[in-house]
Amino acid sequence: MASGIKDKVVIIGMGCSKFGEHWNLGGDDLMVEAFVEAVADARIEPSQIETAFFSQCLDQIGVGGGAVPLASTLRLPNIPVVRVENACASASDAFRGACYAVASGAADIALALGVEKLKDTGYGGLPQINQGTLMPQWYANYSTVGGFAQVANAYAAKYGISRDELKRALAHVSVKSHANGARNPKAHLRKSITEEGALCAPIIAEPLGLFDCCGVSDGSAAAIVTTPERARALGKTGTLVSVKAAQSAASNGFESAYNGWDFTYFHTARVAARKAYQEAGISDPRAEISMTEVHDCFSITEMVTMEDLGLSDEGAAYRDVLDGRYDADGSIPCQIDGGLKCFGHPVGASGLRMLYEMYLQLQGRAGDRQLPNPRYGLTHNLGGQPSLNVCAINILGLLG
Repeated sequence: MASGIKDKVVIIGMGCSKFGEHWNLGGDDLMVEAFVEAVADARIEPSQIETAFFSQCLDQIGVGGGAVPLASTLRLPNIPVVRVENACASASDAFRGACYAVASGAADIALALGVEKLKDTGYGGLPQINQGTLMPQWYANYSTVGGFAQVANAYAAKYGISRDELKRALAHVSVKSHANGARNPKAHLRKSITEEGALCAPIIAEPLGLFDCCGVSDGSAAAIVTTPERARALGKTGTLVSVKAAQSAASNGFESAYNGWDFTYFHTARVAARKAYQEAGISDPRAEISMTEVHDCFSITEMVTMEDLGLSDEGAAYRDVLDGRYDADGSIPCQIDGGLKCFGHPVGASGLRMLYEMYLQLQGRAGDRQLPNPRYGLTHNLGGQPSLNVCAINILGLLG
């Protein structure tokens, strides 16, 4: 029976570019920035990498489609390169692919790298993705922020939460992330905001205001993985950051086709979380998970995700948010690096950016953001719309 890859794979190097509006840089420049840091951190030569997984979502802009942009930009030594596209969860799935390659014995050392160059579109939002024949016709008139606003309104209606309570909880999510991002030199948005400013911001899709929405960024992130045995052979003598779980779940149409889903949670997140906890051997996530980086494309997404991950009771996440459970000094800090909201959201890089922060925290290298003695770090990467999505969850911890 399959037992997963717990402690079969370790991260020996990671890198991350500065996220932001890089008008003077191309996607290749950002890839090089993340890769150079990762290779230096791993203390290996690029020629030692035996396979690579390259994540990018929107190939009509940026570096283009296929795997060649990664191989040619980094001058990789004619190794297999697989391009991974899974909406906003692309980078997490590229990381999972690299981990599986190492755990299976197909490669000793593998690279996962994600990049997105989104600020060259000429306008503020994301370009439209071809949704294919399986999408309903009404999708042409559907907006992402509108879909997540439906989640917020359904959540409030189901649990009897007043508009004022809901707005205050959503504002707290954003204020917390801006405070964290302000301490992160690689974050796109580094300015703190007030609760009053968040509450009074222009409404984008009721009840979501301007500060409830993450921005659009350019950026890249990378990870280099191997086995614990190979890491020791390479001279890694310190405590290693180990992959405890790597899980993913994709919608099968349940949310859109039936009336069993009520828009107040993400079914794929619950499935992936359950499998990830089982793989990692975690029985009490509220006591064992030290920190999280979750897919806060909108503040409501982060709040609902706390329930999907079992860190809050159903219908109680808004109270836990207001009580500070997920603040930097709370019991389970969330988005300690600023999250999608403030670090930024270059779609094909975001999942690896989340892992980058967990990696730094576990090694005690997070600077002003460093948390005391973290044990397990969880990343949650959601791709797609509320009703049709994929969710990838990774759990990292120290080896041994």
